[in-house]
Amino acid sequence: MSQRLLSLDAFRGFTMLWLAGGAGFVRSFQKLFDGPAFAAIAAQFQHSHWEGLRFWDTVMPAFLFMVGMSVPWATARRAETQSRAQVLLHACRRAAIIFLLGSLRESLSLGEPFLIELSSTLQPIAVSYLICVLLAPLRPWVQWLTAALFLAIPGAVMAFIAAPGIPAGSYARELNISFWLDLQVLGRTHQDVWGTVLTEWLIPPTAIFGMRIGALLLAEGDRAAKLRRIVWMGIAAVALGLALSPWVPVIMRLWTPSYGILSAGVACLQFALFFWLIDVKGWSGWTLPLIVIGTNALAAYLLPTIIPISKHVGVFTAPAAAALGPFGPVLRAGSVLTVHWLILFWLYRRNIFLRP
Repeated sequence: MSQRLLSLDAFRGFTMLWLAGGAGFVRSFQKLFDGPAFAAIAAQFQHSHWEGLRFWDTVMPAFLFMVGMSVPWATARRAETQSRAQVLLHACRRAAIIFLLGSLRESLSLGEPFLIELSSTLQPIAVSYLICVLLAPLRPWVQWLTAALFLAIPGAVMAFIAAPGIPAGSYARELNISFWLDLQVLGRTHQDVWGTVLTEWLIPPTAIFGMRIGALLLAEGDRAAKLRRIVWMGIAAVALGLALSPWVPVIMRLWTPSYGILSAGVACLQFALFFWLIDVKGWSGWTLPLIVIGTNALAAYLLPTIIPISKHVGVFTAPAAAALGPFGPVLRAGSVLTVHWLILFWLYRRNIFLRP
């Protein structure tokens, strides 16, 4: 079981690496490699303007997928010594802490109190985690049906419900039912035009999908056979998401059903690669840099909000960066990533992990 969790921690570390400064490091090479080829690579580390799927659009779904994956292990371990009520109470407490940490991060980032900001990463994770814990003891078909309903009901609202000035089935920016609902319910929309009220219901299926993968890994059986099933499940999700896209566009900012299914399939295939390398092939010696990040992912996510690493590092790198011309941004971004990782390594060596 520990080895299986190692592949999950490595995948989590890989995903968090980009938020911990890796994406900025890649983008910093643009002045060195000016041209359309590298510009296309750098664009993968920015969200799609509206329709489409870039690598950066798969980061949040990957975290949701991993949250779901961890639930079967966590609930099975606690069920050995705790009653179902105790397991649920612990899950509620944990979800509340994650939710409030999301409030803290948004408040510090925006400079004003924000209790509820469902477009942030942590608050949807908290909601999805609790839903997965509630579903964990139920039969697989109930879990799959729940995921389908979470996708179908708000998806149908997007496709078939009109609003004043907004025709049914409109997915245009600022001209869609999700945008309109945010204005009616919240009195505002996200500054980047994220959907929140409606799209929040479309997010949990990604975690439920991950939960089914976690249950598969937890069960007895040959690892190679499990890998094949994971790959085929990922391919099926990618194919279904693409098949829906001509009618339901792939839009992260609305978390359309096609986007949710497609990005969950991508996350599944990404994890399959780590599972193949670490659990099937046994190649785990290279994973320490990722494990350092993945085992303390919450700290890695909150650290730049609490400690302005980029600002502090800039004090010491600015003179050298200015003298290095186009290599200056690389020095600065690389230094930020290195300092961030070293802080996490210091915590790792001392067994200090931020747990909700």
